[in-house]
Amino acid sequence: MEVYTMKFPHDFLFGAASASYQVEGAWNEDGKGVTNWDEFSKIPGKTYNGTNGDVAVDHYHRYKEDVRLMAEMGLESYRFSISWARILPTGDGKVNEKGIEFYNNLIDECLKYGIVPFVTLYHWDLPLPLEKDGGWTNKRTAEAFVKYAETCFKAFGDRVKHWITFNETVMFCGLGYLKGAHPPGIQNDVPKYFQATHYVFYAHAKTVAVYKQLKQYGEIGITHVFLPAYSVDDQKENIQAANHANEYETYWYYDPILKGEYPSYVVQQLKEKGWTPNWTVEELEIIKQNAEENDFIGLNYYQPIRVERYDMDIKSEEHSRENSTLAPGNPSFDGFYRTVKMDDKTYTKWGWEISPEGFLEGLHMLKARYGDIKMYVTENGLGDEDPIIDGEIVDVPRIKFIEAHLKVMKRAIEEGINLKRLLCMVSD
Repeated sequence: MEVYTMKFPHDFLFGAASASYQVEGAWNEDGKGVTNWDEFSKIPGKTYNGTNGDVAVDHYHRYKEDVRLMAEMGLESYRFSISWARILPTGDGKVNEKGIEFYNNLIDECLKYGIVPFVTLYHWDLPLPLEKDGGWTNKRTAEAFVKYAETCFKAFGDRVKHWITFNETVMFCGLGYLKGAHPPGIQNDVPKYFQATHYVFYAHAKTVAVYKQLKQYGEIGITHVFLPAYSVDDQKENIQAANHANEYETYWYYDPILKGEYPSYVVQQLKEKGWTPNWTVEELEIIKQNAEENDFIGLNYYQPIRVERYDMDIKSEEHSRENSTLAPGNPSFDGFYRTVKMDDKTYTKWGWEISPEGFLEGLHMLKARYGDIKMYVTENGLGDEDPIIDGEIVDVPRIKFIEAHLKVMKRAIEEGINLKRLLCMVSD
């Protein structure tokens, strides 16, 4: 059997990731407040087979066993998220000391095994009182987030030196206000979608400022979906479609964080269509002032998209959980392009393209636009069915997927990309 050895720089960490709602369980224990997902997942038809996170993998009670297993796997880092409602049950009220105790214990357990904690402050589970008051379309939520973040910095910042403010803004805003597949379950409300994203970026910028003021000598950034768009061919209209997709799916999210301003292409179109967020000069200035304070950008990469020009009025389009998975064949929210499944590409059974080459090209696209910003691969993995033979998972496709992506990451580093970390999901 041939053994292929790859050497990465000593500061390139390998690890795994999880999300509080997906793993913790204990949804109503020890003073934790109710979240949007605690409610939403119990609405019939909203989740696969009616499943929910009430128990999940019971990480709340079994964290010691889980961390020990991570250590046995040789993980160097563990990215987990804090449940906002476990710290502040109503979102912006009194601190729940039992919640502080749990995360203190989890952090200490990681450090006991030499596992570096990377902490995400928000992975979609919003305290329900804030959701009921407009969620991310209400500035109250943004201001409450900053106070919550400061509480976490002061409680855990002596040991946690790597902070991620938000995970995948495009997902919880897009699936929440355009597709309706995530809380609050609203479909086709484009103005609310853009308003929500703006308040997230505003909250991020203010949180970065607070963290820097505390002088805890760690690093802070944000994690975005990385979904680079490529034209299906060299036709002018399809190249235009790919550029349009990158403006809306990548630059709208990365520009305010790393450049301190929104992409002019999108801003102009929002103005023409009446979708401009209700933002203030002060909010825009805070975003601009704190852009250079970001220490890294996190990338969740699973696939690119191949797009072609499309022209369709989709204002009344019905969405479902099943057609919100990023599989090809769906139009963009504004009907300008649609994703395409190409005969010469490889896809999983979920319809996700396997493309390490698309990742490498996309990394160079980011460097060309944002310079030498440090990048972490905060999620990566194979979205596919697990073949089970004789009671065992035959993981060969996943092994090949990870190997291929490791090779392009190593190549990216050799080509000057400031890439420092790879995480796959530890449990889902």
